[in-house]
Amino acid sequence: MPDFQLSSAFKPQGDQAQAIAKLVKSIRAGNAHQTLLGVTGSGKTFTMANVIAELGRPALVMSHNKTLAAQLYSEFKNFFPHNAVEYFVSYFDYYQPEAYIPRTDTYIEKDSQINEEIERLRLSTMSSLLTRNDVLVVASVSCIYGLGSPEDFQGMMVSVARGDAVDRDIFVRGLVDILYERNDIGFTRGKFRVRGDVVEVHPAVLEDEAVRVEFFGDEIDRISLFDPLTGRATEEVDRYTFWPAKQFVTAKEKMARAIREIRGELTEVIERFEKSGKYLEAQRIKMRTEYDIEMMQEMGFCQGIENYSRHLTARPPGSKPYTLLDFFPENSLLIADESHATMPQIGGMYEGDFSRKTTLVEHGFRLPSAMDNRPLRFQEFMDGTSCRLYVSATPAGFEIENSRVGVTSYIPPRKKRLGEEETSPARLPRISGSAQPVEAFDVTTSGRDLIVEQIIRPTGLLDPTIELRPLKTQIDDTIEFCRQRVAKKERVLITTLTKRTAEDLTDYLRDTGLAVRYLHSEIDAIQRVEILRALRAAEFDILVGINLLREGLDLPEVSLVCILDADKEGYLRSETSLIQTAGRAARHVNGHVVLFADRVTGSMQRLMDVSAYRRTKQIEYNEEHGITPTSVVRSAQASLQVNPGQKSIDRSMVQESGGDVDVLQVLKELEEEMQEAAAALEFERAALLRDQIADLRKRNGIEPGQGISAPQKTGLARKKVKY
Repeated sequence: MPDFQLSSAFKPQGDQAQAIAKLVKSIRAGNAHQTLLGVTGSGKTFTMANVIAELGRPALVMSHNKTLAAQLYSEFKNFFPHNAVEYFVSYFDYYQPEAYIPRTDTYIEKDSQINEEIERLRLSTMSSLLTRNDVLVVASVSCIYGLGSPEDFQGMMVSVARGDAVDRDIFVRGLVDILYERNDIGFTRGKFRVRGDVVEVHPAVLEDEAVRVEFFGDEIDRISLFDPLTGRATEEVDRYTFWPAKQFVTAKEKMARAIREIRGELTEVIERFEKSGKYLEAQRIKMRTEYDIEMMQEMGFCQGIENYSRHLTARPPGSKPYTLLDFFPENSLLIADESHATMPQIGGMYEGDFSRKTTLVEHGFRLPSAMDNRPLRFQEFMDGTSCRLYVSATPAGFEIENSRVGVTSYIPPRKKRLGEEETSPARLPRISGSAQPVEAFDVTTSGRDLIVEQIIRPTGLLDPTIELRPLKTQIDDTIEFCRQRVAKKERVLITTLTKRTAEDLTDYLRDTGLAVRYLHSEIDAIQRVEILRALRAAEFDILVGINLLREGLDLPEVSLVCILDADKEGYLRSETSLIQTAGRAARHVNGHVVLFADRVTGSMQRLMDVSAYRRTKQIEYNEEHGITPTSVVRSAQASLQVNPGQKSIDRSMVQESGGDVDVLQVLKELEEEMQEAAAALEFERAALLRDQIADLRKRNGIEPGQGISAPQKTGLARKKVKY
C-alpha cells in the first residue's frame, strides 16, 4: 500500500486518468525522463498528486519562483493532509550577497534578513526527510545551494526517552552543542530554559509547541508537550528527538579538525599574497579569517560559516556541496513544474556565483575554499536525481529531446545559435503540415516517446480561438474588441513590447472612456497583487502589460487577449511566450486571442497549429461525452480597503471615539494580522495588509519606524485619525 494518502473529493476527469496511468507506468519502467504536456487549466497539479500517491516515493516538486511554490505547497497540503508536505525556499526576506568591485575599490558586505518561519520550515524539511518516507517537498531553486552534511545533521540529534539515565547538565550541554541557546525570559524557537529539575525546550522545527523534560535525580521522569504561551501541557510522550537548531551544525571533533585545515589554508594564502607583493590582501584575509575562527571556537558558529563548508564536511577541493538533494533517498521523484522556466534557472545559478566569489578570493576577502560553497552545476543536479518528470504547457527542447531518447540517456542543454529559432513544442503534434502526432501513449522502456499529453480540461473548456489582424489598425481594432468584451462584463489583457508603450496605450485607452490600468516590472510586488485583484473584482476591465501576463496568472474572468506587434520575433514573441500568453484566455468559455501582425512568423504558425490540434481533440472529447464547456469560477481576493467587515469595524470605532480613532492602535492590529498571514503563507493577504498599513501611515504622517509604543519613546502626543 502506498505511503501517501491522497485526500480529494474529485476523481480524475478528462484525460487526467490516462496521463496518470502512463506516467506511473513510465516511471516504474525505470525511465529517467518523462514530460507531462498539460494545457493551462487541465489540472496538472491534481495529476502530479495522483502520480505521487500511486508511486509512494518521496518527491521533490521544484518551481521557478517563491510565489508559485507557495501556491503549490498550499494545494499539496490539501491533497495530502496526513503526510509530510514541506516547504523549502530561500529563507531570506532580504539578501545582499557579499561582493567587491575592484574598479572603484568598493566592498559590499553581506546583508540579509532571515525569515524565521521559513527557516523553521527548512529545518522541518530536513528532519522529515531523515525520519519519514511519505515526504513531499515543494522547493524553489534554493534547494541546489549548499547545506550541511545530512550525516552531521542526523548524527547531532539529541534523543531522550522516559526512564533514561541522563544527567541534566549533560542533556543541557547536548542542546548547546546543536546550537540551542539558553534564554530564561525570551522563550522562542531554538531556545531552552532551565528551572530546577525541569528543562523546557522550544524545538527549532515546531511553531506553537514546546517540550518539557522533567528529571528525578539522574533519570528522566516525564516528557510532555506543552503550549509555550500558557505553559499548559497538551500531551505526554515516551520519547522525543531534538534536531539541530541551525542548518550548518558540526560535531566538536569535526570542528576542531576543520579549524586546523582552515588555518593551514590561511597560511598558504598569506604566503602567496606576500610573495606577490599583495600585503594589503594578506593582512585583510588574515584578520577576517582569524575572527571567524575565534567565533567558531567560542560559539560553534560564525557569520558566513557556509564559506567554510568544504572544511566542515571534509570534502576534497572542487567537489560538489551537500544540498537538499542529498537528504532524499535514491528512488525519489523529481517534478519540475513549469519546466520550461525552472530547468534553465537551475542551469544559470552557478556561473554568476563563480564570478562574484572569484573576485572576492583574488582580493583577500575570502579563502579559495569559499569557492566550493556554491550552487550545483547543471550536470551535478542531473546526477543527483534519477527519475524526473517535467511539467509544462510549453516544454522546451531540453525536456522534449530527453523524454524521447529512452531510459537513462541524457542530452545536455545547448546554447541557441545566432539566428536559430527556439526549439520547443515546434515538434509537437500539428493538424496541418507534414508532422505526425507523437506516439506519446505507448510507453516502453526505451526508444519511444515519453511525452504524455493532458489537453482535455475537466470543465470542458476549449483552447481559445485565434484571429489575425493587421498592424495598421491594431489600436482601433483593440478599442473595438475591448468595448465588446466590456459590454459583456468580461476582462481583457493587452500585451505590448515596452514599458513606455504600455503606459502610453493605457493613457490613450483611458481617454476613450475605458477602465484600464498597466502592469510592468517597475510596479512593486504589493501593487501588482492589488492590480490583479482589482481586475478580477471588476474595478477596471482592461490590463495592459508586457511579460507579466504569462505563466502563473490565474485570471478566470479574462476572455480576450490582444497581442500587439505579434510578428516581432524575439523573447517576448517566441513560441513559448505566445502559447503561455494565449493560455491566459483559456479559463473562459468565450476565450479568444487576437494576433496583430503583417506576417505570420514561425512562432505564430506553431501557436496556431498547436491550438488547432488541441481544439480538435477537445471538441471531439466533449461531443463524445456530452460535455458543455463552462467557465472557471473562482472567488476573487477581497481588498481590505473594500472589505465590508473592515468597514463595519471602522464605523464602530468612529462611533465609540466620537469620530477620532487611535491610528497607532489600528496600525498595531493590522501589523499583527499581517504577521499572522505571512506565517500561514497567505502571501496575497499579507501583501494587501502591508499595502493598507503603508497607506494609513502616509495619510496620517506617521513614519515607518513609529509603532504602538512610539509616543512613550518620543514623548509625542498620540496621533488621531479622522475616518
